[in-house]
Amino acid sequence: MLGSLWVLVGLVLLVAGGELLVRGASGLATAWRMPQAVVGLTVVAIGTSMPELVVSVLAAWRGDAGVAVGNVVGSNVFNIAAILGLVALVSPIAVRAAVFRLEWPVAFGSAVLLWLLCRDGRIDLLEGAVLVGIIVAFLALLALMPGPTAEVVVEPLPTLSLGKVGAAAWVLNSGGVLLGIGLLAGGADAFVRGAVELATLAGVSSTVIGLTVVSVGTSLPELVASLAAVRQRNHEVAVGNVLGSNIFNALGIVGVTALVAPLPVEPELVARDLPLMVGVTAVLLPILWTSRQVSRVEGGLLLVGYVAYVIVLIWS
Repeated sequence: MLGSLWVLVGLVLLVAGGELLVRGASGLATAWRMPQAVVGLTVVAIGTSMPELVVSVLAAWRGDAGVAVGNVVGSNVFNIAAILGLVALVSPIAVRAAVFRLEWPVAFGSAVLLWLLCRDGRIDLLEGAVLVGIIVAFLALLALMPGPTAEVVVEPLPTLSLGKVGAAAWVLNSGGVLLGIGLLAGGADAFVRGAVELATLAGVSSTVIGLTVVSVGTSLPELVASLAAVRQRNHEVAVGNVLGSNIFNALGIVGVTALVAPLPVEPELVARDLPLMVGVTAVLLPILWTSRQVSRVEGGLLLVGYVAYVIVLIWS
């Protein structure tokens, strides 16, 4: 009973946090004249990935590597297959050409690198430092990117801005982002707390919990933020949020977690789940390339694929 209550509270906090985060980030993007895609890759992506970071670091600190690494791998699979699938069912997702030049290649390269580092059965402190160094360099590259170009056309969005009152609008939007991130982290923690309690009572292993229950729970902020962005007709934030979160998960979260404690990687993750993560990221390229959008049919196929994956995990 208590587990169900935590799940319900978590969902309420996640919905509120996702709405505040997207509105605040959109307001900041307008004030700073930043492309919405860059905001999606940085502020929104990192903010919605905070639950994964907290859960993975705590799991490593407690010595539960199955949850720590499985959380990241499961979250990345969920982000592409389930989140993009569900969002595309709500509204087909338009894709900018810049996705093929920067966002997808970095996301795919991060997935491959993580798989290669895990093949020896552990991620040590040095490898964690390398991953953190790469994500820092990537964020620095984004910060140095030029401002909006003619390619990035953003329709007016509902934000937390106070018209032309610059300082007040900046404070309000920044507060919205911080409060949104806080609600997302709290909501994810409550959801995971309840979901793990329910899954443990059902006798599910820690690795499967990390790949499914925990990864889905910590990825709900990405889902809520992406749905909110598409509802506001802001596809740049929706796509950038998913790809940016996957990049931050594979590099930043695993890297920081490995600095806390070396991460042993279970053989089934290396043989089954990590290759699947790489494969799902690879499949995304032809989906995006063919019509420069994720259609409802393609979204449905992605979602069905994720459901099949979860069924295989449970039965195996």
